[in-house]
Amino acid sequence: MNILTMMWRNVRRGAMTLRFPARPPVPSGFRGLVRFDPALCTGCAVCRFRCTARAIAFSSAKTEFTWSYDPGQCTFCGRCVEGCKTHALSQEPSCPPVYLTIGNLKTSYTLARKPPAPKNGAAAPPPAGDRTKQPTKGDAQ
Repeated sequence: MNILTMMWRNVRRGAMTLRFPARPPVPSGFRGLVRFDPALCTGCAVCRFRCTARAIAFSSAKTEFTWSYDPGQCTFCGRCVEGCKTHALSQEPSCPPVYLTIGNLKTSYTLARKPPAPKNGAAAPPPAGDRTKQPTKGDAQ
C-alpha cells in the first residue's frame, strides 16, 4: 500500500483517539486501586508478604502497626486481596486517577493492635483466689 493512500484514509476516517476526560468503558472484573478497611484488619501482614511489587509496606510495634500502600508501585495483580482472610482489602472496579507527583496517591494507616482472640477448647487459668495446693511426692497424704 502506498504511504500517501494510507495517510489519506486516516485523514478521511477522522480522529480515533479519545480526548483526556473520556475513557473507554471498564470491563467487568477489572482490578483497580487496593482499598483498606482498618476496622477489619488484624495486623497479620500476609498482604505484605503476598505483594510481589512491594507496594504494601507494614511495620509493627508492641502496641500498634502501620500499614501503607503505594499505587505507583502496584501491579494490580490482586494477590494481596486474595490472601486477606478478614477481607480488609478490596480492589476498586474503576481505573486509578491520573497523578503527576510521585507518592501523591500513597496512603498510610497507623492502628492499635487488637488483643488475640481466645483459642477454642483452651481452659482459662483459675482466678488467683481459687488456687489450691497440689500434692507432690514428698507431701504426706
